[in-house]
Amino acid sequence: MAQSSRLRGCLVAAVIAGGLFVLVVAASIALISNQRRPVADPPAAPSAGRSATPEASGGPGKQDRLPDGIEVIEEERLDERRMDLTLRSAALGDVTRVRLLLPRGWSREAGRTWPTLWLLHGGLDDYRSWSRSDVAELTEDDPVIVVMPDGGRCGSYSDWHNGGDGGPPRWATHHLRELLPLLESRYAAGGERAVAGYSMGGQGAMLYAAAGGFKAAASFSGALHTLLPGVDVAVMLGTTAGCFGTDWKRLWGDPREDREVWERHNPYHLAGRLRGVRLYVAAGDGGKRDGELFGDITEELARKAAAAFTGRLRSLDIPYEPHFYPGRHNMTYWNRELRRALPMLLESVGAR
Repeated sequence: MAQSSRLRGCLVAAVIAGGLFVLVVAASIALISNQRRPVADPPAAPSAGRSATPEASGGPGKQDRLPDGIEVIEEERLDERRMDLTLRSAALGDVTRVRLLLPRGWSREAGRTWPTLWLLHGGLDDYRSWSRSDVAELTEDDPVIVVMPDGGRCGSYSDWHNGGDGGPPRWATHHLRELLPLLESRYAAGGERAVAGYSMGGQGAMLYAAAGGFKAAASFSGALHTLLPGVDVAVMLGTTAGCFGTDWKRLWGDPREDREVWERHNPYHLAGRLRGVRLYVAAGDGGKRDGELFGDITEELARKAAAAFTGRLRSLDIPYEPHFYPGRHNMTYWNRELRRALPMLLESVGAR
């Protein structure tokens, strides 16, 4: 324990000091380090178009029907199924984006609603990241709206502590109290919801499920025990490196001095709130392959966190579906896990 504390202290000091060492260590152990930036979107289809607001394109409703704190600045139809929304959020104090993958036959005037599947991205990525997966192909015949919101490069799907002062960024408030009601009031989203995510998004999926309102949740390589030694340091370094130069204490404070704040954002400590939610937990081993000098320590940490989290679920007699496998911290494996988890996620919301 003393050795672990000394190591944690050295790494945190490196964060505060800044410089190249932070980047090297963050790239090695932060839970976000092995993720690639999303590829550029293909050109919009000829039939696609933009409008300043839903009203401009003939959609129903007026701006005064919007949930408090959110404004639709622009809609862009990329093709038959993809729609990007540009939003101004009071909770974030900024402009943000969300991508919707719409089911066949969707329209605001259809006189019906569709269940939603929320897909949360990892650190350093954005709302386009799940477009690198097979989600469009996998859901092309399913009556579900896939919601892919931006969660910030280091947002951790949390309302930031900011030294106890609160205030922006408030990612959880934006997603659950601004975006969610916006989708239900303006984009025909129903009340049946499931959520999944990779890396930072896997942590977010369990946090949002613990907050209530989701029938099922899946984590792929998520940081599901943020106070586990090693994982805590990765979160600190990931915050500073992901949002370069940001003081990591802004997120949840110091893990010792502000432990209660960390626990309120730790899936391990919130596990009891997941009773009744269908759960899927997956992680690779990060093991070294033939001809390689090093393994994938990012995935090793995710595996340890997932093992601790599932142990907590067992102690609470909460059922879950596990999948621990030989694999790394990248979209190749997360795409495969989405394929495995998708039937359960869609069944839980009545989309299959």
